[in-house]
Amino acid sequence: MRLLFVADGRSPTALSWLRHWIDSGHLTHLISTFPCVEPPGLESFHILPLVFSGVIKASTSKKSEGPNNHNIAERIRNKLRPIRYIAGPLSLPLCRSRFRNLVDEIHPDLVHALRIPFEGMLAFYTPAGTPLVVSIWGNDITLHATGSIFMKSLTRRTLRRADGLLADAKRDIRLGHEWGFASDKPTLVVPGAGGIRLDEMKAPLIPGVLPEELPEVPIVINPRGQRPGSLRQDVFFRSIPLVIEKFPESLFVCPNLAGNAEAEHWVELLGIRSNTKLWPHLERAQMWRLYNKAWIFVSPSIHDGTPNSLLEAMASGCFPVVGNIESMQEWVKPGVNGLLVDATSPSDLANKIIAALGSRDLLATAKNENARIIAERATYEHCMAMAEAFYYEIGRGISKEKP
Repeated sequence: MRLLFVADGRSPTALSWLRHWIDSGHLTHLISTFPCVEPPGLESFHILPLVFSGVIKASTSKKSEGPNNHNIAERIRNKLRPIRYIAGPLSLPLCRSRFRNLVDEIHPDLVHALRIPFEGMLAFYTPAGTPLVVSIWGNDITLHATGSIFMKSLTRRTLRRADGLLADAKRDIRLGHEWGFASDKPTLVVPGAGGIRLDEMKAPLIPGVLPEELPEVPIVINPRGQRPGSLRQDVFFRSIPLVIEKFPESLFVCPNLAGNAEAEHWVELLGIRSNTKLWPHLERAQMWRLYNKAWIFVSPSIHDGTPNSLLEAMASGCFPVVGNIESMQEWVKPGVNGLLVDATSPSDLANKIIAALGSRDLLATAKNENARIIAERATYEHCMAMAEAFYYEIGRGISKEKP
């Protein structure tokens, strides 16, 4: 197939999804909505910057060699988000001609936008008769779609135009129907990155050296950085002193938070420096090693889909303690393979972490159960085979509709 993807070309999740189609010999084209290095193996690569992506690029490029570049970009995006909810939708018509010209030039068998804002909203301009698949990622509907009247309108318009809908949670398929996606059109639920590559995670040739060696103590990891509107990291930090009272030797490791002003504030205010490590962004092999060393994975989610970090943690035997929201309930059965928490309550989060740390039997049972769940529902090979069949189903359906 000749496939055109509309995505943020920097995103590890998007790159993981693209990798299958490139490796399988499909003619793979990418329109990136953010300036980035061209991923290898593409038939063609185009940059169509949307909504302040150039501003973020310019603001961070001067410090691109520093360990805090990831946090700088994240802070800029967070500050710009309210403006993006208005300016972003209003700027899309300016990109219409360029996008349509690229579609005409590439002449794809199928276009796939890897999230709704703003890639799906741009891909709405895909000419009639060319199949359009749209992915819903994490907060596309639960958070971003209600950001402004313009976001609401364009989210609904995108979903009405889509010929196929792909999400990493059943919840988002249901919400997609409520927001305008026709009930008789194809849907698929698979992880946004395509699934877990167990062979790579277990490869002995990739040591994944950590920033420092960790002691043999109970380790709790919170690897997802600052995500205002999605994660309650303030609740996480406020839970740490309560856990330390019961398990004074426990260690809390937080990749993606080195140099983060808010995280530093909480660590100093709560006096938890000796039990907390704020680490920089880690590469995937480093994260896999950290998951293997850690006891517990924490994600205090209030808005979320199915994070790839959750699935990798489960595959590594790391016990999940996550926000009690619908998407997490699809993966975690409390007391069996993890625990669900009120992500607005430091005491509830602390109590759940304490309960897990105090039950080796629960940790062992969950490790086996999560290995089974990942093998059955989330391996890359299985999920991408379903995605390939899904693409062909949509392509055949559009062909039948043509006169």
